[in-house]
Parts: sequence; structure tokens; C-alpha cells
Amino acid sequence: MNKLDTKTRALILRLLVEGNSIRATARVADVSKNTVNKLLIDAGKACSEYHDANVRDVKASVVQCDEIWSFTYAKQKNVAGAKAAPEGAGDTWTWTALDSESKLIVSYMVGGRDSEYAIAFMDDLRARLANRVQLTTDGHKAYLEAVEGAFGGDVDYAQLIKIYGGETGSKGHEKKYSPAECTGIKKRRVEGSPDPKLVSTSHVERQNLTMRMHMRRFTRLTNGFSKKVENHCYAVALHFMFYNFVKVHQTLRVTPAMAAGLTDRLWDISDIVKLIEDAEPAPTKRGPYKKRQPENSN
Repeated sequence: MNKLDTKTRALILRLLVEGNSIRATARVADVSKNTVNKLLIDAGKACSEYHDANVRDVKASVVQCDEIWSFTYAKQKNVAGAKAAPEGAGDTWTWTALDSESKLIVSYMVGGRDSEYAIAFMDDLRARLANRVQLTTDGHKAYLEAVEGAFGGDVDYAQLIKIYGGETGSKGHEKKYSPAECTGIKKRRVEGSPDPKLVSTSHVERQNLTMRMHMRRFTRLTNGFSKKVENHCYAVALHFMFYNFVKVHQTLRVTPAMAAGLTDRLWDISDIVKLIEDAEPAPTKRGPYKKRQPENSN
């Protein structure tokens, strides 16, 4: 079985994290679509394991959380009529928790938007933090129970509730494709003593735009959406590894992982390739060839 060299693997991963689709990546790298898919799966597994093991004891002060919508296989309203829809088809939400100072993605989770996922997400976030933080979420009700269960009283927590008016525009494309217009916000203290000046979700919402720009699966009005939720998870894991350790943040002039003290050097795509190679099983050695002796005909 042929094995891709490090340079080709790095090229494929670079194309994927810069927002290219699977088919476009296969054309540019001159490999098959299945090859790109397999490398994405291997990269996603390696990146997920590295994040889980190493993004720990994060010393943050202000954390912002949000959820971003996408869909797998078909939009939720079309799943019932879809043929052979796989498990997990429909609405797919990506939960993110961002350290406002270092811009590090401390925790992320892919799944539904109900209380079960909110609880698991907040439990994971709490386990990765080294100190008490000020936490801001949107007005999603599932956060209330989840934050209480994960942090108890050891958090300064507030919700930023947005007030929406009518749909943007009065007719044509603006009304169909633009979200409702935000006409105001309301800051609600939930726990502790959060500083009202720091109650914001602007940074994590800006990171949502980065996700849509760097992952083809999140681009609106295209056919590049995920067909399997597992591959969606692998793409998200690869993106956050790239975002945290490889991509230099424009205002920080270093990567978020460097700003958070998780690494002292700038990573490269080849470092992600090395994670994949380190996770691969070692090749087995064949024993010496022995010539088969003719069987006794008696």
C-alpha cells in the first residue's frame, strides 16, 4: 500500500484548513478524494487526542462561549424525506469556549443544542481551566443548568441577551438570506460578580467567522456541507488545532497557544503531520523467508 510523503500530506492539510473542499483539495494535490478523506480522518483523530491531553490547566480570566450552526447530510426539515439518511443527519451545532485574552479555543464540542450537550460542554470547559474566570454566554437557557452544575458558585457568570427586530431588508435577497437585525442587548448577571464592561461575546462570535472562512463545511449556500457527522467532527478538530497552534493571530502576533503559555514555539503544518505519523502503528517486520519443503507423497 502506497503511503503519502510528508510534503504531500502537509499540502493536503494546508488546503483543507484554508477552506478548500474535499474535491478541490484532491484536484490541487493530484490525489484521490478517498485519500483526502482518509487523511482528514487520521488528522482529526490525532488533533482531537492532542487537544484533549494538552489543552489543560489554562490560566484564563475572561471566557466567552457560543454555538455555531451547520448541518450534516441535509437540513433538519428535509431529513425525514431524505433517502438513507445516516445517524446524526440534520442540525449540527459546534460549541466553542474562547479565552478572550489569548484567543485560545479552550474547549469545543460537536452535537445537538439541548441541555445534555450543554452540560457535557461546560463540564469539559471547567476541567480545562486552572482558575476562577468570568464567563459570558448568550441567552440560551441550557447554559443556566450546565454552568451551575459545572462551576457551582466558583465563577463570575453573565449572559448577553440580544434583542432582535424584523428581518434585515424589506424585500429581495436581503430579506431571504440576511439574519434578523439586532436592535439591542441586555446583560444579565447570573452568578458571582462579573464586570459589566467585560460581558461580551464579540470575540467568540468573530471566531465563528474564522470557522466559516477556514472550513468549507460551514460555508453557507454551497454543496460542501458534511455528509457524515464523524467527518464533520474530524474537520472541526483539525481546524482548532490549526487555529490554536499554527495560525498567527493578527493582533497578538503569536498563536493563541503561545499567548496562553501552552507552547513556546510557532507550529507548522508539518507538526500536525508528525502527530498523524506518531499515531500510526509501527510497520511489522517480516521474518526470514523459508522455502517450502515438498510434502511427502507417502
